[in-house]
Amino acid sequence: MNIFYNLIKYFLFLTYWLLIANITFRVLMKRRSIPVSMSWLLTIYIIPFIGISIWFFFGELYLGKRQKKIANKIWSISNQWLNELKLCQHIFQKQNSEVADSLFQLCKHRQGISGIKSNKVELLSNTKKTMQILIRDIYLARRNIEMVFYIWKPGGIADDVAIALIDSAQRGIHCRLMLDSAGSIEFFQSPWFNIMKKAGIQVVAALKFSLSRIFLRRIDVRQHRKIVLIDNYITYSGSMNLVDPDLFKKSSNIGQWIDLMIRIEGPIASAIGIIYSCDWEIETGCKILPQLPNNNILKNEFNKKSSVQVIASGPGFPKNMIHQALLTTIYSAKHELIMTTPYLVPSEDLLQAICTAAQRGVNVSIIIPLDHDSILVKWASRVFFSELLEAGVKIYQFKKGLLHSKSILVDQQLSLIGSVNLDMRSLWLNFEITLVIDDSHFGNNLFAVQNQYILDSQLLDKKIWSMRSYWTRILEKIFYFLSPLL
Repeated sequence: MNIFYNLIKYFLFLTYWLLIANITFRVLMKRRSIPVSMSWLLTIYIIPFIGISIWFFFGELYLGKRQKKIANKIWSISNQWLNELKLCQHIFQKQNSEVADSLFQLCKHRQGISGIKSNKVELLSNTKKTMQILIRDIYLARRNIEMVFYIWKPGGIADDVAIALIDSAQRGIHCRLMLDSAGSIEFFQSPWFNIMKKAGIQVVAALKFSLSRIFLRRIDVRQHRKIVLIDNYITYSGSMNLVDPDLFKKSSNIGQWIDLMIRIEGPIASAIGIIYSCDWEIETGCKILPQLPNNNILKNEFNKKSSVQVIASGPGFPKNMIHQALLTTIYSAKHELIMTTPYLVPSEDLLQAICTAAQRGVNVSIIIPLDHDSILVKWASRVFFSELLEAGVKIYQFKKGLLHSKSILVDQQLSLIGSVNLDMRSLWLNFEITLVIDDSHFGNNLFAVQNQYILDSQLLDKKIWSMRSYWTRILEKIFYFLSPLL
């Protein structure tokens, strides 16, 4: 009996150290930033059993086997279609503003196309009005409607969107709906799922979440994009999930979620359509390449001086593109930089870029929620406050709800709006989208919205912040240790 127990003991001991050695090797071989690698190694060695469990859930970027195979080749296939889009030379902007030029050059060389002109771009800052405009456009659709959202929560005005979509499908409009399986779990458990399928809508649960898959892929890689495409001409994108703001997360007692969306008419819809096409193929295996812009679009009288670019991230898309774009944007600022984000857990490079901007004389403001839906992220964010304040960055804490909008404005000329949070998950893991607009008129509109956010916020006082308790600082350091893993 003693021999048997000793064999079991030695077997478990050997298995444990083989796991530790294997994970250590994979951490060292994977080219991560040093802080992230060190966080993983310390977690595994200091709290090994918990660390090993966390690694298997969150340590590597897994997709399903079929999805990974498609993702590995999806962008090269897309480039073939982009070459056809390039033949529509009239839609491309040849020159950008000085502040936007570096970012648009980066996008051109890494994604294959220049910024696109002749778009009518509208900023929408009221969720209820945005939904009403979307419902109108859905009813007016003539050919096709494609949607992707992280969260669709039934109830209220979200049901009105569902009814409009069902009506469009029943009158012959080709409707496709892709929703993240984890974020939209309430939708898939509701009657709307089967009602939509019976109406002829293709409904897909992206990145299906189940306990049987937890060792096959990372469960926290999510489809976080928010996109609506109508007739290959009208596009919506931004931070808004398909939820009624009066009903969403009322039990959290943090007020309504405040979002920004962009509605665009014009040829940029074709470029955004290719992103949707890639997502659809990765999830279903079916190819649905969008149509090229038609001649009527090429001849429209929309603003030909502005330029719009779309940046996508996630498995299969150009690696580190979002991170590079954010760094390029911040370093392009000469006078003013305003950022809004609900989750502020930047990479070390982004943190230094923001601090450097302030130290070289740029007026830098960051607007974040005062109250938060995530305790982990709230405390992790606090770690960065001291360094930002010391560099001269103004930190505003929004008091009228959860500020969920993700926006960057540089010198009231270059605007970035999308689904990307300033945290590790958005930068490195999720399927995300950001729209880049080089247009002073649009920049002025975004500035007005951001300025209203500032008026509804309280400025974090550097002296008061420095007087926080010793135990608070210790707690912040603990979350700082975990921040690369969030």
